[in-house]
Amino acid sequence: MGEITTEELSINLDNYKLIDIRSVDAYNGWKEGGEKKGGHIKGARSLPYKWSHYIDWIEIVRNKKLLPEDSLLIYGYDRDKTKEVAKQFEKAGYPDVTVFNSFLEWAQKDLPMENLERYRQLVSADWLNQLITTNNALEYDNDKFVVCHAHYRNPSDYDEGHIPGAISVDTNTLESPQTWNRRSPEELKEALESTGISHDTTVIVYGRFSYPKNEDPFPGSSAGHLGAMRCVFIMLYAGVKDVRILNGGLQSWLDSGYDITKEPAESNRVSFGIDIPQKPEIAVDLVEAKEILSSPDKNLVCVRSWREYIGEISGYNYIEKKGRIPGAVFGDCGSDAYHMENYRNLDHTMREYGEVVENWKKVGISPEKRNAFYCGTGWRGSEAFFNAWLLGWDRSAVYDGGWFEWSNNDLPFETGVPEE
Repeated sequence: MGEITTEELSINLDNYKLIDIRSVDAYNGWKEGGEKKGGHIKGARSLPYKWSHYIDWIEIVRNKKLLPEDSLLIYGYDRDKTKEVAKQFEKAGYPDVTVFNSFLEWAQKDLPMENLERYRQLVSADWLNQLITTNNALEYDNDKFVVCHAHYRNPSDYDEGHIPGAISVDTNTLESPQTWNRRSPEELKEALESTGISHDTTVIVYGRFSYPKNEDPFPGSSAGHLGAMRCVFIMLYAGVKDVRILNGGLQSWLDSGYDITKEPAESNRVSFGIDIPQKPEIAVDLVEAKEILSSPDKNLVCVRSWREYIGEISGYNYIEKKGRIPGAVFGDCGSDAYHMENYRNLDHTMREYGEVVENWKKVGISPEKRNAFYCGTGWRGSEAFFNAWLLGWDRSAVYDGGWFEWSNNDLPFETGVPEE
């Protein structure tokens, strides 16, 4: 393998496929190495060192379209790790591998960099641990925070182990089990205040992923991190100014070697402080959903699985009708109603944002359009929305009623593979 200097790379940047082996959080924008400018070298792909020990590593590499005939350039914070990954590529049949060991110098200078616009709202386990233990952390300028362990009607999920100091939040306190829509402003105010959350509290939400099965009576009870995305959407809608997600959920905390506890945490009631909702524009209801379908500069985005989209299955044991909303764009969540493989990495961290954008653009989802994401009842739609919101796509929203509401209102629907 060869090595390259900052000056040489700045001249030959377009000759390489760059691979960033730092954490996904550093790639997004967090300054984990003390660099002057956060983010990654322009055009780099995210392939964290952590993943190099996965049995599926080469599959991840191929999915990122990194081919043996490519000229690869590997960089990170740690010289030994960079060299180790470069050797791993060579052993896998990649003959043209170069290492770059001067990333901090690159970030110090006025050289091409990119970052996720709202990277601060997607935090690492190390960041959260520092906040919990010291009441201080990078990019945090508040004096009050609440950590929420999200779950759906499953208090034992919290009881069997949670992040120290985290409180239990049942998604049912924020959405109605009758309609699966967000609750009324009065109900949201009560739920948030009783949980100790005011509009100016920094809130960090996470959940546990426990491999839900569609045949279970309540599959959502095992999809806690997906439920956390739903909570974040509703908190943003209500008016919480600083809502964050633990990237990867409880699994990231465990992967980082931190302890969990069975000791319950108590919340102190507060006043929310402002009227709810503060961001009504991020929630779309049925009337606007119909209007979006008739507008060329707007998309109703179906974040469901292919089998749901073509009407083979409804996706839920409590929804009878099968099919899709006519005119909806397919946003492909992954395998079923409780998984988001196309929006996540193997460790449940959020997928490299450039890959999500690339997939969206293929079907006409772009930042200048109003994109309202929906699924069956709002969870998957909320996670797709959060991806768009992190990108700074401020016209994005969730169609809250989703297929559940649409199919219960005797409205037109389609089945089968749509015509081009």
